[in-house]
Amino acid sequence: MQYYSLNNKKHSVSFEEAVINGLAPDRGLYFPNNIPKLDPYFFETIESLSNEEIAFQVMQPYIGNEIPENELKKIISETLFFDFPLIEVEKNVFSLELFHGPTMAFKDVGARFMSRCLGYFNKDKDTQNTVLVATSGDTGGAVASGFLGVKGVNVVILYPSKKVSDIQERQLTTLGQNIIALEVDGVFDDCQDMVKKAFLDNDLKHKNLTSANSINIARWLPQMFYFFFAYKELKKYNKPILSSCPSGNFGNICAGILAKKMGLPITHFIATTNANDTVPRFLENGIYDPKPSVATISNAMDVGNPSNFVRIQEMYANDLKEFEKDFSSYSYSDEETKKIMQTIYSSSNYIAEPHGAVGYLGLKRELEFQEESVGFFLETAHPIKFLDIVEPVLSINLEVPEQIKSVLNKEKQSTKIKTYQELKDYLM
Repeated sequence: MQYYSLNNKKHSVSFEEAVINGLAPDRGLYFPNNIPKLDPYFFETIESLSNEEIAFQVMQPYIGNEIPENELKKIISETLFFDFPLIEVEKNVFSLELFHGPTMAFKDVGARFMSRCLGYFNKDKDTQNTVLVATSGDTGGAVASGFLGVKGVNVVILYPSKKVSDIQERQLTTLGQNIIALEVDGVFDDCQDMVKKAFLDNDLKHKNLTSANSINIARWLPQMFYFFFAYKELKKYNKPILSSCPSGNFGNICAGILAKKMGLPITHFIATTNANDTVPRFLENGIYDPKPSVATISNAMDVGNPSNFVRIQEMYANDLKEFEKDFSSYSYSDEETKKIMQTIYSSSNYIAEPHGAVGYLGLKRELEFQEESVGFFLETAHPIKFLDIVEPVLSINLEVPEQIKSVLNKEKQSTKIKTYQELKDYLM
């Protein structure tokens, strides 16, 4: 499989080059030259397949012979060593829990998959890669955990000061070894802009920079797995399936749409956002008008200019009418989010953290229009990662999981920066 830049289709590279480079030289995101179609028999028999078997069949066409079959199966096995339970919250409404991995966030899958791909490509080389990543919350911890100790890789994580939760900050600032945290005086978009600028800086070419944000195909493509796992469980209801994704950088929902283009029978996607409503506004007026991000209680979605939306547009050839057949997007306030968290808990005894609650709201709204459907929302992080919000809103005390206990008493280590020049100086 070859990958082209969304800024220049004539620029085409291998899977390995796309993973190592992260972004194309023209700053475009990489996209597969073609979207493979899965055999209908795969979907007819999906209930009989393990998650690892599903993931291998989904991913192998995108890699081809660049990673041998046995090595790819090993990478998938080391990535998918935890469960992805689908929990019935109420009739026709399910929560797909993606937080049972080492850092208790959905990004464990993409980070672990990418780190092992990069480790495979580096195994016979003496070169060092620098993974440069911006985080609005969970990406940092997942990347730190996934890449910890990986040969030939140094990780530099940029995060907005005082705009991630205490647990999220500890997960990305306490590991040491090859993991470095830079605390940026700004918002997530500032962090992301610095990362993109660094990729194009000729003075940093020798640093072999790559990204572990969902702009990197090895971080993004494995996010398709969730949707296949959910379909395997929901197929028995024999109803149209809706998927609601709390959306920040739009990596998850973009991966879900790619899965649909491969043949996955999901009828409709809902991108639910907080006050950062660039995409809902776009669907209302047809004008893509990013604005600076604002801070909310669902901080992982505090993204004003979602990088992956351009990939979604590519899959629909920028045809808004075709896009709207498969896709809706709604925005919700912090107050609406808190209220629905309380409603879900009181009616179903289910603890939804702010991102999952926003996903639930979007799903319920779409079910009003598609009443004969069944749907799932992504619960992208464990409630403990937002205990400062969840506990007072629900008047409960959360039990701290073992994965979180391991970082609570470690000392934070970060370097504060304000400008791109400071980042560049640090990397140099």
